[in-house]
Amino acid sequence: MELPNSRTHPDGSAVLRVLSYNIRSMRDDTAALARVISACDPDLVLIQEAPRFFRWRKKLARLAAASGQMILSGGATAAGPALLCSLRATVERTEDVLLPLTPGLHRRGFATAVVRFGGARLGVLSCHLSLQKDERYDQAGMLLDRLAGLCVEHAIAGGDLNERPGGPAFQRLADTLRDCRAAAPWGGEYTSTPTDPHQRIDAVFATAGIEILGCGVPHGHPGITDTDLRAATDHLPVLAALKVPAS
Repeated sequence: MELPNSRTHPDGSAVLRVLSYNIRSMRDDTAALARVISACDPDLVLIQEAPRFFRWRKKLARLAAASGQMILSGGATAAGPALLCSLRATVERTEDVLLPLTPGLHRRGFATAVVRFGGARLGVLSCHLSLQKDERYDQAGMLLDRLAGLCVEHAIAGGDLNERPGGPAFQRLADTLRDCRAAAPWGGEYTSTPTDPHQRIDAVFATAGIEILGCGVPHGHPGITDTDLRAATDHLPVLAALKVPAS
């Protein structure tokens, strides 16, 4: 079964494709990475591990251009998470958020935005949570607070959680938001690693009013090959189709 294509309905509601993808600072096959993103035909791309150092903006801009996207927010200014969007999006506002730094651990942050597609208004957040259990749990709470702080009726969050379903941070998010993969399974389940998929540590979440049409790893999706998925980065992407009501 294929995911629905993006479209706007006469009532102003919008069907969107949302892609979450850890791109490992574009250290792998960037042409394969761009092909995977392009084939998913997303309206929003929630990126983790965007380039953060020398000429990081140019690197991210090249990826956006090669995959038919525009840079929305994030990158080094959010400590790695970033957002890309298609030309369908009308951007209302963006904000990059740096989280409290724990000495000895990697700095984390959120890339956030509020966008419109047709009559649908949507808050968006990309995250990459800590490798350390207690910090990860705290960051999940910060994510929920930040999403609520966007002051929009409908919102999505996604990223590399560094934790499987049932873990305390993952469950903290799933208790408030809807885990799109659990709500409407589609495609593959496991996101790590591309050469040996055995765990789901990447996810997309949505607030209650959003209809989840399907979510999973796009194995067999038109234009996507296993060769490109293995070459692009060290995670598999999560693709979700969502119907957002008109605001």
